[in-house]
Amino acid sequence: MKPTSAQIVQAPKVALHEHLDGGVRPATVVEIAAEIGHDLPAEGALALGEWFEESSSSGSLPRYLETFVHTVAVMQRPEDLARVAREAVIDLSADGCVYAELRWAPEQHLSAGLTMREAVEAVQTGIEQGQSEAQATGQPIVIGQLLTAMRHAMRGLEVAEIAVEHRDRGVAGFDIAGAEDGFPPILHLQAFEYLRENNAHFTIHAGEAFGLPSIWQAIQRCGAERLGHGVRIVDDIDFDAPGGPALGELAAYIRDCRIPLEMCPSSNLQTGAVHGMTSIADHPIGPLKDLGFRVTVNCDNRLMSGTSMSREFELLVDAFDYSLDDLRWFTINAMKSAFLPFDRRLGLINEVIKPGYAAL
Repeated sequence: MKPTSAQIVQAPKVALHEHLDGGVRPATVVEIAAEIGHDLPAEGALALGEWFEESSSSGSLPRYLETFVHTVAVMQRPEDLARVAREAVIDLSADGCVYAELRWAPEQHLSAGLTMREAVEAVQTGIEQGQSEAQATGQPIVIGQLLTAMRHAMRGLEVAEIAVEHRDRGVAGFDIAGAEDGFPPILHLQAFEYLRENNAHFTIHAGEAFGLPSIWQAIQRCGAERLGHGVRIVDDIDFDAPGGPALGELAAYIRDCRIPLEMCPSSNLQTGAVHGMTSIADHPIGPLKDLGFRVTVNCDNRLMSGTSMSREFELLVDAFDYSLDDLRWFTINAMKSAFLPFDRRLGLINEVIKPGYAAL
């Protein structure tokens, strides 16, 4: 049976690809901007939210990224970082998320005088406040930070060192993000080698705005455990082959090694990540699921896409006629792929996710 909207909201969810600076409440942006004297492109929270979504739908990843100027601007003081993190945790919990990883780039939050380490601690303070509030409402959530290095800034090793320092204090792993074309993962190889030497987890944005070379580098040269987006892996699949889809060597390797794909349907549609995609029904998540890839569902940036995990699930239900069993499959895939110790992952699957879906 097709799940109802109420069931989708109630269903346990896991968000692996969630940008902290891409999920700020519009009202929070307005309030902090007024305090610090930052000019915004629209007046009022409603108009600003509409501006973010419209401006992010140009079909261009670089244009999409330009909108972050305004969210990053209001996340410079420690109290503002803590507030944004706290609100993100509360919003995710209210949407039924039981586990989430919040990724953000500490190097972009230093203009008010913070060090990167101080910024990480401010975000952790907010996360813990949000978790306490979520627990009090009966909707507990587990949260980890993913520290991101910007591809063009070449501070990857520095950020990786901070991620390792704080891995027992709320940091689950590392990532690189930003404009993909022209800034291949290999530029941060020293950071990835440091992380592997220290047994630390990391994912890499790859296969979003650039194709197979980016994915190959992320996996084979840098050692990524997961792929941020990874939608361009379809470039290595011949869907018109006689006898059914034929996987190229890279696609087969990623499927066979169960490398998770952190897919973000609405965001990919906005940025034109896949040629010819005009609706969610055209998103590769459908055929990749059918082919047995370890696919996960994510929002990417809730503000820019005007979305939530529940909305992403509902869009997929409408596009692919998915059932609750399919949503459960996506959720368990994500929980299996989380940067969390195995016993805790297993606990959330067996004690929270499976019973939560069974109750629906």
